[in-house]
Amino acid sequence: MHAIDNLPADALSRAVVEIEKHVSSAGWDQPAQLFALVPTKELLAAEPQLAAELGADDAAQPLTPVAQGELPGGVDDSNLAEVLGQIEWPEGVSGCALALERVVLPASVESGLSDAESDAELARMAGSDPRRHEVRMVAGVLRDGEQFGAVRLRTHDEDSAVLTGVDLVPTLCQVLSLTFEPSSGEEK
Repeated sequence: MHAIDNLPADALSRAVVEIEKHVSSAGWDQPAQLFALVPTKELLAAEPQLAAELGADDAAQPLTPVAQGELPGGVDDSNLAEVLGQIEWPEGVSGCALALERVVLPASVESGLSDAESDAELARMAGSDPRRHEVRMVAGVLRDGEQFGAVRLRTHDEDSAVLTGVDLVPTLCQVLSLTFEPSSGEEK
C-alpha cells in the first residue's frame, strides 16, 4: 500500500496553494522551480530533523513540498516536456509540483504571432503586446493521476485573487505527470 492511499482528499490542493504562496513571497521574475511532494507523516517518521528544517514538524499539512531547486537553465515551453521526462522520483515521493511564470495572450493575438522568424522575436512580440498577462502557474500531480493548479496574475497580485482548480493548468499537469512514468528501456 502506498502512502498516497492514506492522504486526505484535499492534500494536493493544500500543497499547491502552499507552494504558490511560498514562491510568491519571493516576488516575480523567478525561474521555474520543481518540488517533490512527500507525505508529512512518513517524513516525520524517517527524517524528523529534515522535517523540522522544512517546517513540517507537525502533520497538519498532509504533504510536505521539498524544493528541488531550479530546473536546468533556459527551460521554456519547447523543451519543458523533455527536461521533465528525464526526472524519476524515488518511491517515497507521492507527487510533485512545478511553479513557473509565463506571458499569456488572448487566442486572437496568438494567431498573429505566427509570422515571428525566431523564438527571440516571438518573445519580444509577445512581451510588448498590451493585451498580454504575466502569470505564475503552479501545477501539482500525484502518482495516481490526481492534479491541481493555481494561477496568479501579476496585475492582481494578492493571495485572495489566486485562481485554483483541478482543470486550471491541464497541459502543465500532463507534462508534469511524465516524471512518474517508467523510464524507457534503460537497465538499472
